[in-house]
Amino acid sequence: MTRIQARRKLIVIVLLCIAVGGALLRQFAPPASMLRDIGTLLMLLWLPVIGNIVAWLVAKVRRPAPPGPTGPAPAVFGPAGTFNPHAWVELTLREAKLPIEDTPIAAGEHHCALVVGNDGFTARWFVRPDDTVRRGKAHALQVEFLTPTVALPRFQRDATFRMLVGGAFIGDGRVLEVLGRA
Repeated sequence: MTRIQARRKLIVIVLLCIAVGGALLRQFAPPASMLRDIGTLLMLLWLPVIGNIVAWLVAKVRRPAPPGPTGPAPAVFGPAGTFNPHAWVELTLREAKLPIEDTPIAAGEHHCALVVGNDGFTARWFVRPDDTVRRGKAHALQVEFLTPTVALPRFQRDATFRMLVGGAFIGDGRVLEVLGRA
């Protein structure tokens, strides 16, 4: 339970106790007295909570089920040992905006989208454990495209591209050599 949920639960419990106290006060107060009116007022403090509960229930009933997968399953790369490079590229990762982010790129497999114009192509590249890839410097790397038959016509020698990871462009590059046709 989050902090906000715990606070809301506490508020509901307090308002319920106030409403019960108001009902008891109203029950035992003499008719047409100020105590009876205060009891009624304390019982009315519970109404906004009831309204919120009803609204929550209505939203829960009307909420559509989450959509299931549609169409064929997305294609995925093979295991790291089956890396089949399609092109040599010169890649320059953009400089870090914060000093804490200015660290070498970790060794291993990296996924990205390489963007030419308005078209993006899913690709992966590797950093070997004995290699150092730093931001702001050009590095020659091999890349493998998820759909090489679609990507390779756009990635001819000297074609420029941008690297997209998540929602940010983090690098720029150009094609040095096309290694194979798919």
